Amino acid sequence: MARAGDTLENPATGKRLVFLKTGPEELEYELTFVPKGFAAQPHLHPGQEERHEVLEGSLGIVVAGRERRLGPGDVEVVPPRTAHRIFAVGDTPVHVRFASRPALRSAELLERLFELGDKPGILDLALIGREFEAEGYPTRPPLPVQRAVLTPLAALARSRGRVPGDYVFVDEWDVDAPREAVFEAIADGSTYTDWWTPVYISVETDGPLAVGQVSKQHFKGRLPYTLKTTSTIVRLELPSIVEAQVEGDLRGRGLWTLTARDGGTHVRFDWTVSADRPLLRRLTPVLRPLFRWNHNWAIQRAQEGLEPYARSHGG
Repeated sequence: MARAGDTLENPATGKRLVFLKTGPEELEYELTFVPKGFAAQPHLHPGQEERHEVLEGSLGIVVAGRERRLGPGDVEVVPPRTAHRIFAVGDTPVHVRFASRPALRSAELLERLFELGDKPGILDLALIGREFEAEGYPTRPPLPVQRAVLTPLAALARSRGRVPGDYVFVDEWDVDAPREAVFEAIADGSTYTDWWTPVYISVETDGPLAVGQVSKQHFKGRLPYTLKTTSTIVRLELPSIVEAQVEGDLRGRGLWTLTARDGGTHVRFDWTVSADRPLLRRLTPVLRPLFRWNHNWAIQRAQEGLEPYARSHGG
């Protein structure tokens, strides 16, 4: 489940989203992007008001046939059930603050769209179209026709296991400890059972810290299961970057980036994985928000334990 401060990014396009408010009454977020895809086609939100405020750049918008070009400080509010679309003005990304009232499942929809990337397949789109109709749908063809076309495609997608598989997490926080000490704690997985508790049950490494080092992890969240993974360091730049490839119950990559800031350390963790355990893979489309909540809980434990550990081991 998205929370204020969570970030979604697409490095290939430079698209970046930061959640500002994630309560049930209102979803607010900032997005840096070049408009295209669903939002650039005529569509409506049946039960939500949508607010557009340009922070940087220029954004084109058409609301009920009326066209405007918004610049910094300009605002356009679209009432529920009102056809509208946005469009690019030039090739430069625009920075916009959006707000949807009420929030409904819009945050989850945005997460799903980021996970699918820029070229989702027809089955992926069918799933989203059926699952998020309450959040929005195209104005053409008529809604009954959309349902008739998308429903069997969505059923086919589910039968083939065509659900968004990747989880994309970006977590950032500040640690009041020297960067070198923070890096040592993060890069040395064998310390996780000392400070990332009670998440990590055990960690075994095969040798000193270096590219190619392999470690085996056994960990858990709040949900009633544990996970086992094997990670291999593929990038190591002391004391700022460590990246690992992960296999096992989860498959993907984790990237830690540390930046010195005001005598302390800014920590960023990019975690892109898919569930390889069959049961988790089958449950992904149903329990995705719960899995994200589970991740957030684990990160909170890291935030609680990393700073005191790094301060006490910082020389």
